[in-house]
Amino acid sequence: MFDTKYDVIVVGGGHAGCEAAAASANLGSKTLLVTMNLQNLAQMSCNPAMGGIAKGQIVREIDALGGYSGIVSDKSAIQYKMLNQSKGPAMWSPRVQSDRSLFTLAWRQKLENTPLLDFYQEMVVDLIVKNDQVEGVITSLGVKIFSKTVVLTNGTFLNGLIHIGEKNFSGGRVGEKASFGLTKCLENIGFISGRMKTGTPPRVDGRSLNFSFMFEQKGDINPSKFSFSEETLPLKNQKSCYITHTNTEVHEILKQGFDRSPMFNGSIKSTGPRYCPSIEDKIDRFSDKLQHQIFVEPEGWNTHEVYVNGFSTSLPYDIQFKALKSVQGFESVKFLRPGYAIEYDYFPPTQLFHSLETKLIQNLFFAGQINGTTGYEEAAAQGIISGINAHQKHTTKKPFILGREEAYIGVLIDDLILKGTEEPYRMFTSRAEYRTLLRQDNADERLTHKSFKIGLASKERLIKVEEKLKKRSKLISFLKNKSFTIKEANNLLANKKENLIKQTDKYSKLLARPNISRVDLNCFAELNSFIKKSSMDDSIFEQAEIDIKYSGYIEKEKRNANKLKRLENIKIPPSFDFDKLASLSLEAKEKLNKLRPETLAQASRISGVNPSDISVLLVSMGR
Repeated sequence: MFDTKYDVIVVGGGHAGCEAAAASANLGSKTLLVTMNLQNLAQMSCNPAMGGIAKGQIVREIDALGGYSGIVSDKSAIQYKMLNQSKGPAMWSPRVQSDRSLFTLAWRQKLENTPLLDFYQEMVVDLIVKNDQVEGVITSLGVKIFSKTVVLTNGTFLNGLIHIGEKNFSGGRVGEKASFGLTKCLENIGFISGRMKTGTPPRVDGRSLNFSFMFEQKGDINPSKFSFSEETLPLKNQKSCYITHTNTEVHEILKQGFDRSPMFNGSIKSTGPRYCPSIEDKIDRFSDKLQHQIFVEPEGWNTHEVYVNGFSTSLPYDIQFKALKSVQGFESVKFLRPGYAIEYDYFPPTQLFHSLETKLIQNLFFAGQINGTTGYEEAAAQGIISGINAHQKHTTKKPFILGREEAYIGVLIDDLILKGTEEPYRMFTSRAEYRTLLRQDNADERLTHKSFKIGLASKERLIKVEEKLKKRSKLISFLKNKSFTIKEANNLLANKKENLIKQTDKYSKLLARPNISRVDLNCFAELNSFIKKSSMDDSIFEQAEIDIKYSGYIEKEKRNANKLKRLENIKIPPSFDFDKLASLSLEAKEKLNKLRPETLAQASRISGVNPSDISVLLVSMGR
């Protein structure tokens, strides 16, 4: 059946697997995507949404690299919001509410229209390994499929165990069987595994809810979109989400089920996501809180199914139902399915290189929740990098690795490899020390040229970025060199209740004021004429405004990033003997021997390795 040896086999059809398969195939690798259910490609197992704080930046970065998450998000969006607009631009984060069914359909259409990509529905239970190199996979039917590289993106399916109250049963998702065999195979090779837990809320019938008792959350008045490409357009129509709250009665009902909760009776022994706790965990940990927010989110355009965000739980069904009925607006609620928790196997990511190739076995890559992350966006980010590097490896090209100063994706992978994770890892803006550089609006200019260089981003994408940069440079030059009229400026300042001026100055000086925005500059005829004549859209003016207002912060971060690059350029030989350096601390020796950093910059970010240890390494390498 498989008489062809593939270049890349991707195991798993979730967000990581789909991005990995698309990337390797689009780079020219003959790719096979093996998944247990082709009907559920890129299934939104939990909330029907993409993006959010820091996650929106990741989706923009995936799109800039030539991935599909941004395009698919636009095609299936039912609401768009730019979060954190009351804060600085480094914190602005796009998010879309998605139509769950359309999202999966759009992904399948994109993948089926990708040349060099084949599909096969089966469970992979073993790997073909020879001389510490992977050579293919073996399915549950005993079918051997050979390849030059393999990418494992198994999500929550490895020995997955679902919990609802006292009940538990195997499954990778509700209604889908778990995957068995691979964990044992990898452990036999020498990999270290662990267990993690995640959960999901009940789904309910929207026709049984009273939305008049809830707070309506509409999308942005002028919605944008995720993808930088011309393939998608901003939303014209949007659906509303709603907010309600738990109360003390709800909390008391939930507490009645604590003795039957797998979270508290010892049934669940693994670690769950700190920043997305279950409702029972919230009540237990924050017992002083009288209420918690519940986000009521529609599942799509043509369905009444509703996702109860904020009510993730593994409590018994009867307790879930009784408690939700005491939430305002849910008095007559009808369940479509209860919430549940799921435990699954993962492999600590310190066993990987930054390319996401494993250290133990050559040509084998891990991506997604198998590495201990949580979230569609984090998985998709690892997926595209693993797919790129699987292609790079079998074509004997240099690994594609993004630095912390280049992308949130770089921060994500660097954190995983050098720090590991003992709980599901979730990305936040606070994890990025260069977040002013890593904004959602400039992901295309940061990454498109890098992706084009390796052959993934299209020429059309690159041309579009270059045109944007030229227009922005032209606009900034105009703002810094052209002067406004005193009359127009004072009319604006009077309306803004600012002190009037007595002499003219450059537009940039006016725009640099905290209380003056680019929208306020619409009253200047000369500036408006220039923008119109130059065919500049608002996104270009927005970036020019950010560059002018935050130039000091941006330049400072660039200087700090350049300092880091100097350490990145100092390579540590793979065979370097850390034990011979008597001046290194014992903890530093232990961590360095275990993680084997490739550069001094990586070594400096390992927990337990101090600046004095880095100085010792610098001296020992003749620096």
